[in-house]
Amino acid sequence: MSGGNSGSGTSNTAGRSGTSTMDGTGGTLSNGTGGRASTPATGGAAPAAAPERRLLRGLPWLVWRRHRTALSIGLLVTLGACALFAYERIGVMDFLDAKGSSPDAKGELLMEFQDKFNSMFSSDTSFLQFVPALVAIFFGAPLIASEQEHGTVKLVATQSTGRGRWIAATLGLPLAIAVLCTVLLSAAFTWLWSPARELAMFGDWLGGGAFESTGPVLVAMTLFLTSCGIAFGMLIKRVVAAMVATAVFSAATSLIWTEKVRVHLGTLRNYTYPFDGEGPVTPRGSIQIDDWLATADGKLFGINTCTSPEATADACRAKLGIVNRVIQYLDYPQMAGMQWLGAGILLALTVLVLGFVLWQAHRRPL
Repeated sequence: MSGGNSGSGTSNTAGRSGTSTMDGTGGTLSNGTGGRASTPATGGAAPAAAPERRLLRGLPWLVWRRHRTALSIGLLVTLGACALFAYERIGVMDFLDAKGSSPDAKGELLMEFQDKFNSMFSSDTSFLQFVPALVAIFFGAPLIASEQEHGTVKLVATQSTGRGRWIAATLGLPLAIAVLCTVLLSAAFTWLWSPARELAMFGDWLGGGAFESTGPVLVAMTLFLTSCGIAFGMLIKRVVAAMVATAVFSAATSLIWTEKVRVHLGTLRNYTYPFDGEGPVTPRGSIQIDDWLATADGKLFGINTCTSPEATADACRAKLGIVNRVIQYLDYPQMAGMQWLGAGILLALTVLVLGFVLWQAHRRPL
């Protein structure tokens, strides 16, 4: 019977005009539009939201979110520096178009260029030479040390991703951005410096800062020092202490690189001329490294040999058989090969350091 269920049950009736629901009291709930029935609050699932489109997903996105402030600052500084180098190049090219790019015999053009642009190039190269240490100290050292110091690294053990994937993402994204930034900086400064290389910084491409600021050396040095900063942070597990250790190590590395490594990346070339003859005529763009006294058969003596009073000095040189002077120098065409050799050494050391970091992360608790 139809009337027996009207007081205690619920029935649905559908008509042409729409869908209505009869409740147990005889009331009717209708959508009033003739379309689909409204979904009860407790009886259906909400429509799925459209997936958000992101350039990075998963662990790389989490690493970006965690370090987005430092990474964003690095990218912005890089773009600003590249824009500055492009602006400075306008003034340099105007000078070179008007005056020329090769030093004259009297050195007047060289001095005029220094008066106008020396402070600019000195500031640029000083900034670029500090970039590897700054990245290592303020980003490399805290990268893992901050996670260890605050205890958040312990959450890795509770995740399904695994420690290996976490450490790879934590290192991979920041190092990739460091490579991108230093490649852009090196390329932009090379574009600025190359047309004026014989005038900028008195033509000293080795000691004036251009060697470390152009080509692959800036990239390789940044990767090496940053990886060392990461390793210090992992071992020390304290951010400030790791930053101090990285700063000391960066200073020591810079000193060793400048005094012991850089000059030995190229083969020294000799220019020999008579002791009493005219001064040496080395190729343009060459950098003098050392000065010697020599015998006819090529035996070398220090430049300060036989420096006593003239009469005694002549007798001293005659006794030793000194008849020539020898200039040892590096030529500009050697620069690129020296840079790639130095960068290769630094990159090999970087691989070793990162290998140690990965081994440490797998073998011992973070």
